[in-house]
Amino acid sequence: MNKIILTAAAAGVAVAFAAGYQVANWQNDSHALTAERAAQQAIDAAMQRESEIAAHVEQRLGELQANERVIDRGIIREIQKPIYQRVCLEPSVISLLNHAAAGTDPSATEPNEALP
Repeated sequence: MNKIILTAAAAGVAVAFAAGYQVANWQNDSHALTAERAAQQAIDAAMQRESEIAAHVEQRLGELQANERVIDRGIIREIQKPIYQRVCLEPSVISLLNHAAAGTDPSATEPNEALP
């Protein structure tokens, strides 16, 4: 008889544990659903607010008129053959640049500067 009572008590404890576990799952699901609904309400409110702002901007843009002006003043000048002058370059570099601009090869017979 004791075995039957112990078995019944163990079964009762197991059923109570399973029921408590199920109730805890239901409670967690309820909290998750509440959080999801709150997030969805916040998203809906933000979308409503953004829609109102967008409608106001569209309405205001519809009232504006284009008033763009294009002014053409003068001729753009292009330099065909620039002449380089010595500002911060050595004379040999200036000579190379001038030859390159003229499309000629620098003469190899030009003497190099004297070494110090």
